[in-house]
Amino acid sequence: MPLSTKKIKLLIIKWWCKRLLATFNIRVLTTGHVPLKNATFKKTMIVANHISWTDIHALNSLVALRFVAKAEIKDWPVFGFLMRGANTLFIERGKRQDAGRIVNVAALSLMDGDNLCFFPEGTTTDGTEIKPFKSSLMQAAIEANATIQPVAIRYPRLNGSINTGIAYAGETTMLESMQQILFQKNPLVELHFFEPIHVEGLSETNKDRRALTLQIQHQIQQKLDL
Repeated sequence: MPLSTKKIKLLIIKWWCKRLLATFNIRVLTTGHVPLKNATFKKTMIVANHISWTDIHALNSLVALRFVAKAEIKDWPVFGFLMRGANTLFIERGKRQDAGRIVNVAALSLMDGDNLCFFPEGTTTDGTEIKPFKSSLMQAAIEANATIQPVAIRYPRLNGSINTGIAYAGETTMLESMQQILFQKNPLVELHFFEPIHVEGLSETNKDRRALTLQIQHQIQQKLDL
């Protein structure tokens, strides 16, 4: 895709995500090393905990990303169309061969200067826990000598407690999730961006995907006090 076409497409995605968040009255609060304020943000893999479909739009409203997502998202109404249009890398969960394919494609995408995002829990939670992070896709960042940036996502209530009403988890349907969010009063999502990890600057000993994954999981858990 020509650079100018790609740039226009990414700008449209950012605009669309901002409009969608505004429709649901969701306010985004950012802290830490925010990419929006970093002109050199490229060839970076965002690694975050996962709570709701709104995570994707909150992150994309700041900087357009290619996401690694489960294949069934392709069939979601409206959002599936957007994810396909954003060149999402869809993976067939449970298929080891497909996981290897996605690692290779993700590494090539990073080498090409794209910014990627994946949720290593492989599923969503209600925000009150962190599930064990899977490490396979971290290999793409290592092979590409890319930058890894952990992000902690939280949906707080005004009193500081966790707003589980925004979570898209368990048996909740997409329609139910959208209705729950629409009835929320002043919903807020907090995104904390940790200091980027530059793979190129790591020693060979530290270029271990399992160790990096565990390090990032602990960072996010500590920040969210989970």
